[in-house]
Amino acid sequence: MVEVQPMFIEGKPFTAVSVVLPKTNLLVVTNDKGYIMCGALDVALLNEKLKDRKVVAGRAVGVKTIEQLIEAPLESVTVEAENLGISKGMTGKEFLLKLT
Repeated sequence: MVEVQPMFIEGKPFTAVSVVLPKTNLLVVTNDKGYIMCGALDVALLNEKLKDRKVVAGRAVGVKTIEQLIEAPLESVTVEAENLGISKGMTGKEFLLKLT
């Protein structure tokens, strides 16, 4: 099952995507500037092989719901996210609000 829904954080619009897969969930919260994602995100790939795309993204591990993704501390972030003042350890919510 795939669920896509609009959501607002402190009045700022985002899109939440949840994909239920066998034995796992794929979770993403995004806007037009960047996104946070569950542990399936390969930050090293974005930083190394796809660095020319300048992706702003963050990864949280151990989350099972969109709500947990927003509240969890980020385990890693891309170089482009760091360039915006986003750092590892910030919550997903803090990351997303930096994009607005």
